[in-house]
Amino acid sequence: MLTRREFSCFAALSAAGSAAESRYTIGITTNTRGGWENDVFLSFREAREAGYRNVETFIHYFVKDYFDNPEALRKKIDEIGVKFVTISNGGPLETSFENPAKHEKLLADHMRLGRFIQSFGCRHMKINLGGRRPEGTTSEDLKHMAHACEELGRQLKGIGIRLAIHAHMWNQFENRREIDHMMEHCTPAHVGFVLDTGHITMAGIDPVELTRTLGHRIVEFHMKDTAPENRGGARQRLDRPDVMKNPCFFPLGHGGVDFPAIKAHLDRIQWKGFLTVELDSSPFRPPKESARTSLRYIEEKLGLKA
Repeated sequence: MLTRREFSCFAALSAAGSAAESRYTIGITTNTRGGWENDVFLSFREAREAGYRNVETFIHYFVKDYFDNPEALRKKIDEIGVKFVTISNGGPLETSFENPAKHEKLLADHMRLGRFIQSFGCRHMKINLGGRRPEGTTSEDLKHMAHACEELGRQLKGIGIRLAIHAHMWNQFENRREIDHMMEHCTPAHVGFVLDTGHITMAGIDPVELTRTLGHRIVEFHMKDTAPENRGGARQRLDRPDVMKNPCFFPLGHGGVDFPAIKAHLDRIQWKGFLTVELDSSPFRPPKESARTSLRYIEEKLGLKA
């Protein structure tokens, strides 16, 4: 039987653990190649069966049947038992952020997306900034990208949505130079950041160091692992591989990302937001099995519940 002192200590520890858990919302991005990429509702159902309650995906799945009918989509996801973390941009939306001639359409497309996700209670919009051109991203490109993101973030703030830009290998927004420029030239109140642990690592950046640098500027993490030899940042940039034959991203626990160190810092600064599991492909096992592997890691190694 516990003494009063022991009971008080136990209660305090339990309360601290519950508070930490309440700051983190666990989700999963479900467009995983290898079984989920062509049937978005199958991916939602199997993600729910794997233990997830929050899902993230891309707008192209919904443009034809649901973009003008969010109530019908809400009914389907309610039946499955999931909620949206957010819904990302991508085709057929305009994503040429580096091209000022495209900005008028880009802003109109993304504000339409913002109103759409707002109807599901989403509080942030995660976006990619378009495919990388062979010549890479110039200083002039970055100037136009920052201007478009700042204006989009300002407009989205007016409807209660936080813009969060996602650094992604093989996109116009990929490396540390580009991240630093965008963070310096966009207002924190208008433009946040999605830290993708896999893409950041493969771009040669230590995701633990970047977490410490950006802190509360980070709105969401995309949680994926890399090969152990890439821990702390890949030594050489990787050209885009065939992810079904030679994947560079893996379920959590593979060894390339120090997730406990990331969480320890987030705990210290009382960060609050989404930890969204993501796996671009699952070539060796069904996506649901990979999803379960990552969730087991989050529960057993990070002490969090979905």
